[in-house]
Amino acid sequence: MIELINVSRTVTSGAGPLTILHPTSLRFERGQAVAITGASGSGKSTLLGLIAGLDSPTTGQIMIGAEDITTLDEETLARLRGSKIGIVFQFFHLIPSLTALENVMVPLEIAGARDARARAQALIDEVGLAGRGHHYPSQLSGGEQQRVAIARALANDPDVILADEPTGNLDSRTGEQVIDLLVDVNRKRGRTLVLVTHDLELAARADRTIRLRDGHVVSDLARQN
Repeated sequence: MIELINVSRTVTSGAGPLTILHPTSLRFERGQAVAITGASGSGKSTLLGLIAGLDSPTTGQIMIGAEDITTLDEETLARLRGSKIGIVFQFFHLIPSLTALENVMVPLEIAGARDARARAQALIDEVGLAGRGHHYPSQLSGGEQQRVAIARALANDPDVILADEPTGNLDSRTGEQVIDLLVDVNRKRGRTLVLVTHDLELAARADRTIRLRDGHVVSDLARQN
């Protein structure tokens, strides 16, 4: 479960304070797939960054399970991210000097997993890259790199998967395959998926779609079956 209670984010700009996200309260249930949509500058990536603990709110509380992450120091927050939150970025953020398999092994080794290589290989296989684990990111297509990034996000079996425009750098067919993979993880593993996207067709795959405009929630709709 994720809960935002009166959460806002204001930054200082040349023209003075700029509120990117106005006070917002939302609750995401365990196992729910939620799409966050809106135009550029609407606050959707900021909202995701706050849930991930990558940014600090100006006001409010953010609960991940029973933990108020706004009270945690950086070290504790990093540990929580490593164990409970998997993040998938638009630009993959793979380490270029490591193979696909080694990239997936990184969070497992940080966590001290003894069977890091075997678990990483199982994840590489799960995302459809069996036989490609020895390739470096530069030797993989964009879609393959995003699959590696998803495998890495799943490495420590987190409760929550956060995806920020995961198809924004991919062609439509490859993007659809990546969304299929994320939705499959959500359905089969019962993990909460929060997905930022500007693509309304992709958003329609989620259980719920929240639309932002100028830092405000303007609609919050469940999918009609």
